[in-house]
Amino acid sequence: MNKKEKRGKSHLSRRDFIVTTTVAGISLTVFGCKKSKEPEPTKPTPIPEDNTLKINGLNIPNRLTFSTNTDFSFQGSGFAMGDQLIFVALTDATKNFTIPLKATTSNNCTFTIPANFTTNSYRISITRGNQSLSLGSSTIEVPFKNIPDVAGMTVKGSVYAAGIGLANVIVSDGVEVTKTDQNGVYYLASKKNKNFVFVSIPSGYEVSNVNNVLPVFYKNFTSDANTAETVDFELKAVNNDKHVMLALGDMHLANRNDDVSQFQNGFLTDAAKSITKYKNEGYKVYALTLGDMTWDAYWYSNNYSFSQYLNLIKTVNVPVFHTMGNHDNDPYVNADWQAETAFRTSLGPTYYSFNIGKIHYIVLDNIQYLNKGASQGVVGDRDYNGVIVADQMAWLKKDLATITDKSTPIVVAMHIQLNNSPTLSGQNETASLRLNNSTEFINALAEFTDVNVITGHTHVCYAYENNSNLMEHNSGAICATWWWTGRSGYANNHICKDGAPGGYGIWKFNDKNYQWLYKSIGEQENYQFRAYDLNKVHITAAKYAPKSTDEQLKPYAGTYATPNTNNEILVNVWGFDKKWKVEIFENGTSLGVSRVRTLDPLHIISYEALRLNANAEPTEDFVTTNSAHFFKAKANSATTPIEIRVTDRFGNIYSETMIRPKDLTASMK
Repeated sequence: MNKKEKRGKSHLSRRDFIVTTTVAGISLTVFGCKKSKEPEPTKPTPIPEDNTLKINGLNIPNRLTFSTNTDFSFQGSGFAMGDQLIFVALTDATKNFTIPLKATTSNNCTFTIPANFTTNSYRISITRGNQSLSLGSSTIEVPFKNIPDVAGMTVKGSVYAAGIGLANVIVSDGVEVTKTDQNGVYYLASKKNKNFVFVSIPSGYEVSNVNNVLPVFYKNFTSDANTAETVDFELKAVNNDKHVMLALGDMHLANRNDDVSQFQNGFLTDAAKSITKYKNEGYKVYALTLGDMTWDAYWYSNNYSFSQYLNLIKTVNVPVFHTMGNHDNDPYVNADWQAETAFRTSLGPTYYSFNIGKIHYIVLDNIQYLNKGASQGVVGDRDYNGVIVADQMAWLKKDLATITDKSTPIVVAMHIQLNNSPTLSGQNETASLRLNNSTEFINALAEFTDVNVITGHTHVCYAYENNSNLMEHNSGAICATWWWTGRSGYANNHICKDGAPGGYGIWKFNDKNYQWLYKSIGEQENYQFRAYDLNKVHITAAKYAPKSTDEQLKPYAGTYATPNTNNEILVNVWGFDKKWKVEIFENGTSLGVSRVRTLDPLHIISYEALRLNANAEPTEDFVTTNSAHFFKAKANSATTPIEIRVTDRFGNIYSETMIRPKDLTASMK
């Protein structure tokens, strides 16, 4: 989230801005803002200047389909009998094929595809005696089986593992949804207007990963809607009933505010420890982003987008599924579909589904990007609607219709929250719906008895149950307050707008049973609340922003600008939901605890106070927000130790004995 920090014109044109990414194993360089939905035309392969073999006019497409034991031709001149083509797999150099030319003419060469040739991404070269020449790279598909055309069906293929076709696997083009037959074969009557065909990975299987982290469950179309094409998916069997899913909220990587070093030294270090821990406990580990991996306002001015993000995230070395965020759109484009081009090129479809163990995951793009005023070289307003657009909603309903067991746990990931942050009426919480079509979305899931919706966007934490079957989890942010509080010279902490630490969700599944928690970066998993001695919470400029004034600070400090001597205890329980319990004791006696909606004082002194101290106005979207996961009690004494005991819905107990007086400092826990 955030559209207040805007960037104007940039010296970089959209053609200057290049996104370099890896798709299905090939390093491709593509312009980040290409609007066409059609496959790119094949361009002549660049030949090195030291082309002693005199081969010219060669044309090798980015994707090819080979049928074994058949002849294939490359267009170009200069080939000679005795030349040999060398295919070396980009993923494993030991997988290579040397193929002699069968025939040559003045404008092509012909060779026979060997029977053992396999699907992969290959670097292709040619040798003649002791001379060699690199010809380029291509992803080469070898159809699993020959499938006859069917009238009206424009996409066909097989889904298979270990040489056997897999039945009842869902395949989609983002509009139509179908299942494979008993032989693993599928057909789609696709108009090919959504760029991809993708497989909904079935339970007990995985796909290969590119760049260590990108699951290749999708493939681009290579021909127009009037031409039938074969697209196969090879899976590998795994036991993933017991798995962990890391829910990764907003990152906003933009090469500013020391974000890269904070991401590397904070999140990546912490995530590596979590991944190792759970792998050692026998879990398969995956990750699912919640959008805003990048920050559109800085794509061009800082030349920082998806390729730079991928270079960082690849070190987690687990499959990472991606969700589209509003800041993952091209800020020079004022149309929703076209603005998503760089995302699709780098990370794949913006909506899709997959299965891990007994869980059905659905990823949705609930941003309709408007971006008024955008044009070549000009960043627009970056405005948007929070909505699941009609064709995506139609696809969602088709996907859900394939699930016959309505007790199947459903996990939906989308960027913008389903509900706004809860408010309190007395001790009862309520929340208003955020999306334009939240009700239609909820109704689409009404048949299912176990639905969890994980969202980002807000940079705060809250959980809210829309009904007995559906619960939303707004899962904080990895970047916390857009990396501000941990920036050099600031608070040297890392907290979100509601005082929750920057962090990520950890979801542990075993069969249909599961638990979740919010993991604070740099802390143990049992760090689930922070307690304040309100007698010591008095926010003044003299103490927290000496280069500012109380007059400037007071609008942000609110009630904390006034001394409080009421012996009150305030506890921020960021993972709270209605099945949690918060207890506070003084000398073993239980105190009355009230749930309150208020501001977090640590965030005020870590962001607003320090921005004012730097003679800067705090950004409106970044300032401390009222949250309903706070609890207050009144002690009899100002100095007695206070025991705080928090029990989550799974029976885990988190406790602290607070020694008072306890000062409000940027380094407090």
